[in-house]
Amino acid sequence: MTCLDCGQDVRPGDRFCENCGRNLVLRRTPEGGPLTAARTSCRACGAAVADDGFCEECGRARPAPRDRMEFDLGAVAGVSDRGRVRARNEDALAAAVLLPGTVVAIVCDGVGSAERADEAAQLAADTALDRIVDCLMAGKAARESVVDGYAAAFDAVRGLAQPVSVDLAPSCTFVAAVVTHDVTVGWVGDSRAYWLAGKRCQQLTVDDTPHARLLAAGLSEREASAAVNAHALSRWVGADAEPGPPNVTTLAVGEPGVLLLCSDGLWNHVPRPVLPAGPAALVAAALELGGEDNITAVTVPYPTPGSETP
Repeated sequence: MTCLDCGQDVRPGDRFCENCGRNLVLRRTPEGGPLTAARTSCRACGAAVADDGFCEECGRARPAPRDRMEFDLGAVAGVSDRGRVRARNEDALAAAVLLPGTVVAIVCDGVGSAERADEAAQLAADTALDRIVDCLMAGKAARESVVDGYAAAFDAVRGLAQPVSVDLAPSCTFVAAVVTHDVTVGWVGDSRAYWLAGKRCQQLTVDDTPHARLLAAGLSEREASAAVNAHALSRWVGADAEPGPPNVTTLAVGEPGVLLLCSDGLWNHVPRPVLPAGPAALVAAALELGGEDNITAVTVPYPTPGSETP
């Protein structure tokens, strides 16, 4: 076994590389998001981008780093794209791999009507990831860790609000998962989790919207869609939101598959994602179908490397 950073031999029980200091137990996305390095070629025409940030041929500006974010930690991968219509990407994603065989993944979607929605989403994702990882490494169960992570994210995002404009407070949706020998998901809002196994697609979350509540009460899709503000959020993360624990569910997994976390920019275009599509292919499909919103997808294959399957 060798360190991925410096190639130094390490022992199975080592927590850090003695040569370069790399954490051998935990790998995670950086705070602020897995920002894409500045492009040296134009995304539109392929010509060189000058030092001032504009294409030398067509004059288009170089995209902002958050316009396209990607990461691949082996046991979990994700892509977030601004889409074709929105002026900026207000989605956020974060993930970590804890050895042996535990994955944490988070997707947050900034509420478009709020101020600094992108900040709210990234702060929620980063804060929740930190707290969930700390809880798991302290020996807490997955469910308790997800609940604690959400509470920390909620408090952090509330702190972004300006007292004079709480009604426009930075806010976002939230979905987080811990994958070990089973899958635990916590969420608030309409960012979703799906379990994909072969051609089967099981939605694990229920949107916090009147539409979802009416469907659960037995109304037809047509009746639920006709309700006033059918898809308006009834819960979200922000200073103007009601506090309380997240929705939580646990799936006992008995077969190989993939966990997908995504924002509504994906599921509005690709309502029933299927294998073997990874996050890049799913985002590409949503872009091809219009890409009206920010699009984010994070996938976790199961079983994770090093996990003990039941």
